[in-house]
Amino acid sequence: MIKGLRISSIFSEDVEKLLPFYRDTVGLTVGQGGDGFYVMGDISGPVLGLGTHSEVHGRVTDQARHIVGFDSDDIQADFQRLKAAGVEFIEEPNRQGADGPQIATFKDPEGNLIQLLQF
Repeated sequence: MIKGLRISSIFSEDVEKLLPFYRDTVGLTVGQGGDGFYVMGDISGPVLGLGTHSEVHGRVTDQARHIVGFDSDDIQADFQRLKAAGVEFIEEPNRQGADGPQIATFKDPEGNLIQLLQF
């Protein structure tokens, strides 16, 4: 039986260049890692995988195909912190519908779209 999301992965030509963004700028912890693949976050729950892949070259060309969303308990504070660190946002925090979550969307250094969500 499928129970839900366990991991979502982003692959890079060189994960060692992408890792500092997610670890140092975004603030995710490395749960496990090495040898070209890192698991970001608490491995007892859903995590983000970052890896080097031989078939990935350069920046992403289809940004909206795969979007990773991070849960935030204070989207405005996270938005301000990341923006101050030079992160490029393409969508500032805004509410989706009358009762929906707040969402903000930014790019990682390779052009992947990442969202912050506050429910």
